Amino acid sequence: MNTSRPAAVAGMFYPADPQELKGLMSQYLGSVTTPEENSTIPKAIIAPHAGYVYSGPVAASAYARLLPAHDRIKRVVLLGPSHRVPLFGLAISSVDQFDTPLGPVKLDRDAIDSIADLAQVRQLDEAHSMEHSLEVHLPFLLEVLDDFKLVPLVVGDAQPEEVAEVLERLWGGPETLIVISSDLSHYHDYATAKRMDSATSSAIEKLQLENIHSENACGCVPVSGLLHLARQMGLHAETIDLRNSGDTAGPRDSVVGYGAYVFH
Repeated sequence: MNTSRPAAVAGMFYPADPQELKGLMSQYLGSVTTPEENSTIPKAIIAPHAGYVYSGPVAASAYARLLPAHDRIKRVVLLGPSHRVPLFGLAISSVDQFDTPLGPVKLDRDAIDSIADLAQVRQLDEAHSMEHSLEVHLPFLLEVLDDFKLVPLVVGDAQPEEVAEVLERLWGGPETLIVISSDLSHYHDYATAKRMDSATSSAIEKLQLENIHSENACGCVPVSGLLHLARQMGLHAETIDLRNSGDTAGPRDSVVGYGAYVFH
């Protein structure tokens, strides 16, 4: 069994140079205005996964909310959609750590083993080998948390109930954070994207998973799974940032939407 795997997206979705990458993290996180220190720490967040020049500022708005819990969060359950490998269910990895330019991220093998018996969970390293929807989040996590282990899950064709079952088993207490990786609408004009993404944000805030689909969120399956469980758990969802590539670093004739959400 391989004990580690290099970051697949360094140099593509984020800089491979550690100092440049750390500088970007500091820049994005430093530009966020956060609530007062005694505000509630999110149990779960949804954040985007595009190249940092496009979605980094939006993702940072969610990750900055975790800074007060930098020494409390010890486990991160990270779910993102599969972009390159078709699969049924959720894919776990066999390795012990992911290597990034900012250092290694250890995987929580005990937690991964605890879900391996579920019918919708399968070991598939191929699904992880080039999956940017997970790996763009690792530098943010390394920057805002002191010491944590990761449960990475690449999500393919699955029902919301199946995703929710996995999340419920890994839910834990204040030491566990759930991160869902998803962009919003893709390749519409600026005005159309604004309308679509606003409606999607409203659906997320109302926990209306029936209104989340592939046309309005590329991570619709893990998002729907979180919303399904959030209903059961009585969580409250809040939109804290909503922009698109036309607002950050691109033209406005064809944009991708990005939202940041926290769940308490």
